[in-house]
Amino acid sequence: MGRSFENRKHSIMKTAAQKSKLYSRYGKLLYVVAKNGVPDPEANPALRNLIDKAKRDQVPSHVIEKAIEKASGSGGEDYSSARYEGYGPGACSVIVDCLTDNPNRTITDVRNCFTKTGSKLGATGSVAHLFDHLSVLSFKGDNEDEVLEALLEADVDVDEIECENGQLTVFAPVAEFDKARSSLLAAFPDVELEVQEITFVPQASVEISPDDVPMFEKFMNMLNDCDDVQDVYHNAILPE
Repeated sequence: MGRSFENRKHSIMKTAAQKSKLYSRYGKLLYVVAKNGVPDPEANPALRNLIDKAKRDQVPSHVIEKAIEKASGSGGEDYSSARYEGYGPGACSVIVDCLTDNPNRTITDVRNCFTKTGSKLGATGSVAHLFDHLSVLSFKGDNEDEVLEALLEADVDVDEIECENGQLTVFAPVAEFDKARSSLLAAFPDVELEVQEITFVPQASVEISPDDVPMFEKFMNMLNDCDDVQDVYHNAILPE
């Protein structure tokens, strides 16, 4: 139905490929979500969803438990979120989400990634309007009407449903994530959600030329090496 998420989801770069960095970043994010709410996943839906996501990414239980236990104590680190936007190699649009306890360090690190790869760091809002911030749930299936009916009966505000190559993808407003997820699992108990996340989906993609690929990969690797970077979203499509 227009978004071609099955193609684009492979272009949404998620950082922290290395396990140690993956664990560190999940630990930081779990700490913040637990600290800002309550350190009880049963009473904190955002924390519960993040724990589920961490487990799907094979984060060990002790990493999860340590972060939540740390958030239960008094004091601790004071993290804040930071979002940077700009244009990467090949004129692709990029959003970089960070968690930081030192904003000056973080902006310096992120700016270096842009300047050293011929990219351009933009102002807040410079590229965000080229993405849709959505809840995305994707699973195997082909009965689009049945899924839509089940979600509407559960009073879920559905933005769009896409069916492509035997894969159904539901797009919904961010605020509808928990309701959409629980409604799908209640209506279709055998469904395995292969994608269940709140993410930025590009409205259009940019094809990167073969000449730009090495610099694009360097750019992504540099961002991945920044400890404060949590997620990177872009609209680039690399040549096959």
